[in-house]
Amino acid sequence: MATESKRDYYEVLGISRDSSAEDIKKAYRQLARKFHPDVNQGDAGAEDKFKEVGEAYEVLSDAQKRGAYDRFGHAASGGSGGGFGAGGFDGFGGGGGLDDILNVFFGGGGGGRRPGPQRGEDLRYDMEVTLEEALRGGEKTIQVPRTENCETCGGNGAAPGTKPDTCVQCGGTGATRQVQQTILGTVQTSVTCPRCQGRGQVVKSPCGGCAGRGKLRKTRELKVPIPPGVDDGMQLPIRGEGEAGTLNGPPGDLYIFFGVKEHEKFERDGMDLYISQPLTFVQAALGDTISVSTLSGDSVSLAIPEGTQNGTRFKLRGHGMPNIRNRNQKGDLTVVIAVQVPTKLSEEERKSLRSFAELRGEVAGQTPDHHDSGKGLWERIKHAVKGD
Repeated sequence: MATESKRDYYEVLGISRDSSAEDIKKAYRQLARKFHPDVNQGDAGAEDKFKEVGEAYEVLSDAQKRGAYDRFGHAASGGSGGGFGAGGFDGFGGGGGLDDILNVFFGGGGGGRRPGPQRGEDLRYDMEVTLEEALRGGEKTIQVPRTENCETCGGNGAAPGTKPDTCVQCGGTGATRQVQQTILGTVQTSVTCPRCQGRGQVVKSPCGGCAGRGKLRKTRELKVPIPPGVDDGMQLPIRGEGEAGTLNGPPGDLYIFFGVKEHEKFERDGMDLYISQPLTFVQAALGDTISVSTLSGDSVSLAIPEGTQNGTRFKLRGHGMPNIRNRNQKGDLTVVIAVQVPTKLSEEERKSLRSFAELRGEVAGQTPDHHDSGKGLWERIKHAVKGD
């Protein structure tokens, strides 16, 4: 993600990391008024700062998102503005937005938190697999820490035999009305009810299993499929395996983010694979039939023609990675020849090579027209594949 180039949210609001919720709100009010587009008409820079301030407030004003941001920084923003959950998982849950911005700017929002069932937060899990696992696919068992509804109370937070009461302050709506004088005049707004925190219900006899919270933190063991052909950065959603919902709302989803480890022998480029194949000087000069190892563990015969040069490429069709959308379609394996020059020679071998050179009219010690740049062949292959 390109989130690391963003300014620190505490720096954006001009506050310290131990600032209270009231300090955050106060700082946002001042900056929002200063950079508001209506006050700075035609100033694109001010508009950008207004958006930046709003984004910082949206995260730091939410206790869960702020905690995630404090631990993981901008990486906690996931895919849709949420924060990391516990245990190294991304949370992709919603919340905030225009209502929260209006709530702090005018002293109230467009309706407060809506009572009733709410969907749970989404989670992220980063899974690392080997290139062999990416080739054949399979399954892995992972441990997922998440919140789940309390089995004792069913998630409502009330002790068995009782039920939550309708909040008398908001009448079960989860919001209360406020009238406030602002720079734009008298504004009547709706804010989250402070007594029930927007739930619309109050628990008088808390459940002993969850202390009235309705949820418990648990670690769930899940089996995750590895699709054949999976590549770096690909995502796999697992529906209903995220955080528990509120008031019997549906759970969120779990998103698996795949990362494929580098291989010591094979280099990957999409569906294609590359391997460096050593050859002796004699094999390259006279030709040979060699056995080439594939990623699947099988061996394939490859005919090396006489006079094969260092760096020559041979393509083995269908021995690459499978297409993740069509398992019957596979990439290719490119074999890159690396001619090995002997480092230790006997006197008899030296004499033979000198005789060979004389037969070809070559002078010992003369620099050939085509020479290696000094960079290892395999390193050059890797750089070429990666586009460096």
